[in-house]
Amino acid sequence: MPGGAIAVASDHAGFDLKEILKRDLQEAGYDVLDLGTNSTESVDYPDFGKAVGEAIASGRAERGVLVCGSGIGISIAANRNPRVRAVLAHDVTSARLSREHNDANVIAFGQRLIGVEVAREALKVFLDTGWAGGRHAVRVEKLSKG
Repeated sequence: MPGGAIAVASDHAGFDLKEILKRDLQEAGYDVLDLGTNSTESVDYPDFGKAVGEAIASGRAERGVLVCGSGIGISIAANRNPRVRAVLAHDVTSARLSREHNDANVIAFGQRLIGVEVAREALKVFLDTGWAGGRHAVRVEKLSKG
């Protein structure tokens, strides 16, 4: 079984994709911490980005997955937490590079902008890719200092 819990959250505009990705994670053996929302009823994305950020910072989750309509707002909300390095991914390459170069610990998707199969593959790559370290370490350290 993969290690470390994964926190997932979305607003109403990302609910359907969140549920698909959550199910994929559970089927792959991950411990999933669902922080909401639980329907397509309108809610505010900053609340859910913040919740995943807090789960990462507290150690309740090792990684996070966020979804809103564009992925932009919810990733901004998560990145307000200095322990979070959230990336908005649009494809497998951005998911891979975010891990290799930036040691990203949260991936965000825009349900209105990405296809389900692309999001599924990007999430798999994000979780399977390690951090390259080396020349990137100084840069990531600067990101963590704020």
